[in-house]
Amino acid sequence: MKKSLTIVAFASMLAIVACGPSAEEKAAKEKATQDSIAAVEKAAADSIAAAAAADQEKMAAEAAEKAKQDSIAAAEAAKAPAKK
Repeated sequence: MKKSLTIVAFASMLAIVACGPSAEEKAAKEKATQDSIAAVEKAAADSIAAAAAADQEKMAAEAAEKAKQDSIAAAEAAKAPAKK
């Protein structure tokens, strides 16, 4: 009886191991992981590009404001009477 229970237990363990993922399932899981990594990398790259574009827009706005202030200062200097 003890021998037959051992055989049944061993056969059950083999059945459980045999029910593991197949090579196709493992490949599909690996592909899904790689696709997920690629999507995250693309999102990060897009985010970095958006931040760079926003930074360039800010710098352009600051340059325009400085040019405006310089123009106002030059116009005021031209209006002021010349001192001797």
